Amino acid sequence: MSTPETETQTPQALDPNAIDPRLLEVLVCPQTRGPLIWDRERGELISRSARLAYPVRNGIPIMLVEEARDLDLPAPAAPEVPA
Repeated sequence: MSTPETETQTPQALDPNAIDPRLLEVLVCPQTRGPLIWDRERGELISRSARLAYPVRNGIPIMLVEEARDLDLPAPAAPEVPA
């Protein structure tokens, strides 16, 4: 059973990098003006037509082509954690 508190929480309250579905409906790729797909696992907005992945930082989509990751290049490796 859910409580009134959890019923009124936004997706961002449950996951700080979540994208509000209403925002996703209006956001488009700045390069192609095409639709974006939310990749929850990587925390990126994907433009299939531009082959770019736009990062989402603290729940804020960074919609700059210069900040986007090229999907045709290998993904950067995770930083090493000292033992």
